[in-house]
Amino acid sequence: MTTPALLPLSGRRLPPLNLGASAFPHHRATLRLSEKFILLLILSAFITLCFGAFFFLPDSSKHKRFDLGLEDVLIPHVDTSKGGKNLGGFLIHGQGHDEHRHREEEERLRNKIRADHEKALEEAKEKLKKSRDEIQAEIQTEKNKVVQELKKKDSKPLPPVPLPNLIGINSGEPADPDIQEKRNKVKEMMKHAWDNYRQYGWGHNELKPIARKGHSTNIFGNSQMGATIVDALDTLYIMGLHDEFREGQEWIDKNLDFSVNSEVSVFEVNIRFIGGLLAAYYLSGQEVFKIKAVQLAGKLLPAFNTPTGIPWAMVNLKSGVGRNWGWASAGSSILAEFGTLHMEFVHLSYLTGDPVYYNKVMHIRKLLQKMDRPNGLYPNYLNPRTGRWGQHHTSVGGLGDSFYEYLLKAWLMSDKMDTEARKMYDDAIEAIEKHLIRKSNGGLTFIGEWKNGHLERKMGHLTCFAGGMFALGADGSRDDKAGHYLQLGAEIAHTCHESYDRTTLKLGPEAFKFDGGVEAVAVRQNEKYYILRPEVIETYWYMWRFTHDPKYRQWGWEATQAIDKYCRVSGGFSGVKDVYSSSPTYDDVQQSFFLAETLKYLYLLFSNDDLLPLDNWVFNTEAHPLPVLHLANTTLSGNPAYR
Repeated sequence: MTTPALLPLSGRRLPPLNLGASAFPHHRATLRLSEKFILLLILSAFITLCFGAFFFLPDSSKHKRFDLGLEDVLIPHVDTSKGGKNLGGFLIHGQGHDEHRHREEEERLRNKIRADHEKALEEAKEKLKKSRDEIQAEIQTEKNKVVQELKKKDSKPLPPVPLPNLIGINSGEPADPDIQEKRNKVKEMMKHAWDNYRQYGWGHNELKPIARKGHSTNIFGNSQMGATIVDALDTLYIMGLHDEFREGQEWIDKNLDFSVNSEVSVFEVNIRFIGGLLAAYYLSGQEVFKIKAVQLAGKLLPAFNTPTGIPWAMVNLKSGVGRNWGWASAGSSILAEFGTLHMEFVHLSYLTGDPVYYNKVMHIRKLLQKMDRPNGLYPNYLNPRTGRWGQHHTSVGGLGDSFYEYLLKAWLMSDKMDTEARKMYDDAIEAIEKHLIRKSNGGLTFIGEWKNGHLERKMGHLTCFAGGMFALGADGSRDDKAGHYLQLGAEIAHTCHESYDRTTLKLGPEAFKFDGGVEAVAVRQNEKYYILRPEVIETYWYMWRFTHDPKYRQWGWEATQAIDKYCRVSGGFSGVKDVYSSSPTYDDVQQSFFLAETLKYLYLLFSNDDLLPLDNWVFNTEAHPLPVLHLANTTLSGNPAYR
C-alpha cells in the first residue's frame, strides 16, 4: 500500500502530493564565495594593523604616553600654574618619573601588541579551519546578540486599543435535547484529543496518537512551538473547557519562543499561530496572546524582502532569510499562501497602530490588480523576483483556495466597506464559474482545475470549502444573484457529501474524479486517505447557518460518528490511509487543524446561531474567529475603502 506523502499538510492549502522527503530538500544556508573573501579581507586588515602598530610605534620622546589603561594619562591642558609642563596642548601629570619607567611601559605596550597579533593569527587560523556554515552561524549569533540588545532598549508596550464590540463568545446552548447530546459528544471528542496531546505530545507541534509521542512536519521547521496548543485555544474557550484553556495559556506565556533557528512556512505560521493567538486574545482579553502574536509577526516581516514585495513561502525565524518551496513552479510563491495574510495583518495593524502589516498586504493586492489574468483566472504561481506568473494552473482547491476566501472575508471584516476586495472576489468568482464549474453526467456540480488550457475533471477535499464560501458571499453579490450563489453552495455541499457517502468508512477521500462512469470517487491510491480534514464539515455549517435545512446537521452527525468510529484510538485521533477499506491502516498523526477546525465546526453546527454570529465574526482559514472591524474602530485610513 502506498503511503501518501503528507508534507506540508494543513487546512486549506496544498494538494495531495505523492512525494518523498527528497522532494523537499533542506538547503542549508551557506556563505557565498564573495562573503568568504570579505571575511578574509577583514582578517588580513586586522593583522596588517597589528603589524603596523608594532613596527611603526611612535617615538616615546615625542608622545610620553598612550592611553591604554595605564596609570599616567594624557589630559587636555587647562592650567600650568600648578607646576605642570605644557607639551603640545596636553598636560603630563607625574613629571619627574624616570626614563627607566618609560622604557618598561613602552616594552609592556610592545609585548601587548605582539600578543594581540599572535592571538589574531591563531583566531584567523581557527576560522579558516571551520566550514562555511559554521562561520556563518558564528556571524549570525553575534548579529542576533546585537539585535536582542537593541530590542531590549527599544521594546515598548503595545498601545491600548479599544476592543471591538464582542458578541456571542460563550453562548449557543441548543434547546433540543437531541442536538444538545450531539454537541456534548463533539465536546467529549475534543477533550479526548486534547488530554492525549497533553499527556503524550505536550509542547510538540502535533501528536502521534498510536506511538504516543510528539510529531512535527516541515511547515514548522525543526522547532517545537506547540502548534496544537495555539491552534486549539479558541475551540477550548468556546466549548467552556476553561481549565484546559488556562493550561495552554500558561505554556504559551512561559515557553512559546520565536527566537529559534528554524525555517517555517509563512502561510501556515500566520493562519495557525497569529490567527490562533489573535482569536484567543479577542475571546479572553488576555494580553499575553496579543503580545506573542505581534512578536511573531515581526519575525515574518523579513519574508517580504523580495524585489516585488511578494513574500517568500518560508522564512528563518532567527536569520530572516527566506526562500520558496523547491517544488513550486520556477521558484514561484503560491497564490493561496501570499494571498492568505490579509485578515491577520489588518488586525495586527489595528492592535498595534503600526501600518506596516496593513501596507504589506495592500501592496500585494495592488500588484495583483495590475497584472493580466488569463481568462480572468488567477494562476497559482507568481515569481517574487520577476513579478510574472508561473505555469498557468488555476485551482479553487490546494494552491489557490484561501486567496479567494480572503478577498470575500476582507470585505466582510471591514464591515463591508472594503469594496475593492469585494469587486476582486466577484470578478474572480465569475471567471471560476465560467471556466471551472461543471455538472457531471450524474448531475453532480463540481469545481475542476485549469491546467494549461485544459479542465481537469477532479475535485479535492480542500475545494469543498467553496460551498460555504459561495453561501457566505451570496448576500451582496452582483445583479441580485444571492439566490443563485446560495444554490451553488448547496450543490457543492451535496457533491462533497456524496464523496463521503460513496466510501466504506463514510469519510471523504483527499481527491475524487468525474471521468466517465466514475463520479465523486477517488481513483488513485494516494488520493484515498482522510487526514481529519474540516472543509466538508465547514460547508455543512455555513449552509446550516444560512438555510437551517436539517439535512446539514444530519450530514454533520454522520461525519462525527464516522470519525469517532474509524479515527479514534486510545491515544487520540488519527487519519486513515484508505477510506474504501473496511480495515484501514492509520497514518498516526493527530493534525492540529483537527482541534482548530474540524471539531470547532462540528460544535458550531450543533449550537445555536448566537454563538459567534456571522454579523460580528469572520473566521480565518484555520477557523480562528476574528471580530468585524467597524468603521468607528478602525484607523486604517490608508485604504480609500476605509475612509
